Amino acid sequence: MPQIAGAVNWKFEYRAVPFRRYLTATDTESVPLKTRLSPRDLLLTLAIVALWGFSFVPIKIGLREMPPFALAALRFFFAAFPLVFFIPRPQIPWRHIAGYGFAIGVCQFGLLFLGMRLGMPAGLSSLVIQVQVFFTIGLAIAFLGDRLHAQNLLGAGIATLGIVLLAAYKLIGGATSTLIGFALVLVAAFAWAVGNVVAKRAAGAHDADMFALVVWSSLVPPLPLAALSWLFEGGASSFAAVMLASALTWGCILFLAWGATLFGFASWAGLMHRYPTGLISPFALLIPVSGLASGAVFLGESLAPMQAAGVLLILAGLVVNVYGVRAMNWLRRAF
Repeated sequence: MPQIAGAVNWKFEYRAVPFRRYLTATDTESVPLKTRLSPRDLLLTLAIVALWGFSFVPIKIGLREMPPFALAALRFFFAAFPLVFFIPRPQIPWRHIAGYGFAIGVCQFGLLFLGMRLGMPAGLSSLVIQVQVFFTIGLAIAFLGDRLHAQNLLGAGIATLGIVLLAAYKLIGGATSTLIGFALVLVAAFAWAVGNVVAKRAAGAHDADMFALVVWSSLVPPLPLAALSWLFEGGASSFAAVMLASALTWGCILFLAWGATLFGFASWAGLMHRYPTGLISPFALLIPVSGLASGAVFLGESLAPMQAAGVLLILAGLVVNVYGVRAMNWLRRAF
């Protein structure tokens, strides 16, 4: 018990001073968005996508012993508890908190796992769901007044070619999907985009604490996901799988709850508020790249030449997206 209390106190104290300042949108809507990533925020963005890509390793380990919906329900349960007793509720309407939790926790993960259960391969799903980048940009333009620049479009286009190559490799390798499974993953991608826009609007309108938003919104997904687990994963057998899970699987759940969910989504929401959507959201295309690298390092999976080409295109697209303007200015001065 002393160790648990110490961990909670550390998190609360860290949030109260630097962590809140680092993850919370401190700008108001009247302050123009930054158009260039600071070195610190660039490193933070890369750390988030690397963490999310690596998350496929603990997910694969956890799924060896536990069904997907049950795993997701526990992920959000431990993202909420016990921190919800120590972190004040963000000063935003309940509809924003519930909307974010429902979009990210229930719809994104629930529909993703359901689509996979109905025939969509896991590897192909991790690529198709990155369509959320374009859904996010479109929704931000329509509802938040964000603007796109030429380098954003060019960079996203180049990176998309890389995603297409990775998906083509999966299809050539024999990955097939049902129409309903594919459609559900696309809806899951749209739900992720909706969650991004809800968080961005909440931060802009209410100067919301993104860490607190993720903690409190994590109260929403566990019960619906547990119900889906009961319906689609064998009823009582899914509960038995949870009770019999090993210490390694529980460690993976806590990593997903505290690392991928609390740190990852809170930091990402803060970045989405401080910068234009078209600058930040394409970095999510690096998630499959990080997943491939993590699989190669930790699970012994190989990287084919076609996959390597896709990775290089994604990296090139992101370089254009972030540094395109500076590169063009340098070329004009040089020539």
